Amino acid sequence: MTGPTPGQYRPPVPAPPPGHPGSSPAVPAASPVPGPPPGQGAGALSGSDGDGSGHPAVDAVIQSLANTANVPLRDQIAEYEAAHRTLQETLATIDQG
Repeated sequence: MTGPTPGQYRPPVPAPPPGHPGSSPAVPAASPVPGPPPGQGAGALSGSDGDGSGHPAVDAVIQSLANTANVPLRDQIAEYEAAHRTLQETLATIDQG
């Protein structure tokens, strides 16, 4: 087996030209982003009939999250934590029922 010995200079391998098989695109493909499509906001999270989720506590959380966009950044974490806590409590009561 022949090859470079440790510490021996290895010249860099040039990248294939753009468009050549095996070359990566200059701009990677965008990954899908979770959530409603841009421009639809939290209203897209409501039920398909437009009347909300069917659970008042969940509807209140959805509305509070929609309002969070208008809250200063430093206060948004508390809003998200409160929403998370409410959703956890709501799910726990649904599971018990």
